Amino acid sequence: VQLQASGGGLVQPGGSLRLSCAVSGTLITTNGVAWYRQVPGYQRQWVATFAAGGASNYADVLQGRFDVSRDIAANTVYLDMVSLTSEDTGVYFCSTVRRGVRFWGQGTLVTVSS
Repeated sequence: VQLQASGGGLVQPGGSLRLSCAVSGTLITTNGVAWYRQVPGYQRQWVATFAAGGASNYADVLQGRFDVSRDIAANTVYLDMVSLTSEDTGVYFCSTVRRGVRFWGQGTLVTVSS
């Protein structure tokens, strides 16, 4: 199983960004995909999950600013982020669990700064 996260970059406060997580080796309709983020010196924080069955869940701290979606044909999950603040800065990882084993993508850096 491999996950390839992309779409990170530098964005101004109040801006928007879309992250992508391309999955191979398993189907996103079989195994849900979760997004996490990590700031240096802090633990990795769960952000959102798009479950295999289609349900989505979000961390309360996001206050409705993030949205997860998927393209089944592309086996890709997206994370759309709006109204970004400096507190959203970090490395974003996507992850899935298959047969009890958690797999991680390499992460994509999001920097929110003016």
